[in-house]
Amino acid sequence: MPTTVPLAQALDEIEIYRPPALSQGTRVRVLRQVRNDGTFPGRARGEILIEPGEEGYVASIGTFLQRYYIFGVDFFRLGIVVGMRAHELEVVAGSPPGERNRQ
Repeated sequence: MPTTVPLAQALDEIEIYRPPALSQGTRVRVLRQVRNDGTFPGRARGEILIEPGEEGYVASIGTFLQRYYIFGVDFFRLGIVVGMRAHELEVVAGSPPGERNRQ
């Protein structure tokens, strides 16, 4: 079963004090619907960007507010890259060893 980060843990800790939960190239699946919070260009605020179950690959790893990791996930089927938090994603079974969440 894929490993995910518990939401309460994800919201309380300063993530950048530990290594990122995912690596570049990791294949991931979205756990819940993602809407535009106003930071995705060319789409209306509140518009659905990603549906649960959509798969993509971690293309980049950045930080937000010097506290959280943001994973730029390339949803190749949709042709978009969306910034996601680890608790919004799960690693797809069959991803190469070493590409699992580092818990």
